[in-house]
Amino acid sequence: MAVLSTETDRKGPQNLRWQSQTVLLALIPVIAIWVTLAAGQLWQAGRGWVLEAAAISGGFALLVIMLRAATAGGALTGALITAALYLETPGLRTALWPLLALILLTFAATRFGRKRKEALGTAEGKHGRTASQVAANLGVAALAGIPLREALGFGPTVFVGQAALVAMIAAMAEATADTLSSELGQVLGGTPRLITTLRCVPAGTDGAVSLVGTVAGCAGAGAVAALAGWVLPLSRGEGFIAFGAGVGGLLIDSLLGAIPERRGWLNNDAVNALSTLAAAVLAAYACRWF
Repeated sequence: MAVLSTETDRKGPQNLRWQSQTVLLALIPVIAIWVTLAAGQLWQAGRGWVLEAAAISGGFALLVIMLRAATAGGALTGALITAALYLETPGLRTALWPLLALILLTFAATRFGRKRKEALGTAEGKHGRTASQVAANLGVAALAGIPLREALGFGPTVFVGQAALVAMIAAMAEATADTLSSELGQVLGGTPRLITTLRCVPAGTDGAVSLVGTVAGCAGAGAVAALAGWVLPLSRGEGFIAFGAGVGGLLIDSLLGAIPERRGWLNNDAVNALSTLAAAVLAAYACRWF
């Protein structure tokens, strides 16, 4: 069963917009500071990765704006996250490949069945995703790869060493699964059911799920994890952990949508950020035990 809510497309009630701003302030400044520090150190060391990161992230922002996949703010936020992911995994075998898979899969899923989504009132805005939506879906993935304790003097964290890389991919897998399950589920999934009660509800209801949507979401998570396992130094077991944590995050996303979001306690950006964070934490802790 898969999420059928429009959480990737709406921010929620006006009185919860502060949560979207909180997501931005909690993630983007830390990522920006680390990118600046890392770029300065690499530039002084004479590494060409800084220019490569700038070119790739700039090209990403331009392409996103041309495709109307995001607003200007969303494109700039995505460019910053792209630069962070590249500097965390520089070179040809980089985390940008699974990020590219995420972007292509979610872009196609968002455009699929648009007329039906417009009729349901669940279609994404014509200007694409905002900065807070991009941060909510991708910010945790970039944050997971930052050595917080060493770079910024934070306390101990599970996101260290190989666990950080697995957590990064798990967050991407969850974001992919979430979007595919909701975007494809509401078009192909038939009658959705609320995950907490299995009661039939209208398509677009927060926390509503379907078998078709879940299969699509799991397939998306599997594609991202498999590609990451091919291009990054991940063992087969670590790839399965990233996939499993991504699917676990999708389940948590459904529960958050069905309970606190339906009750007006959380908006969609907060749900997305918490779900990707849950996937990353699950993956990081799993790496400690397996």
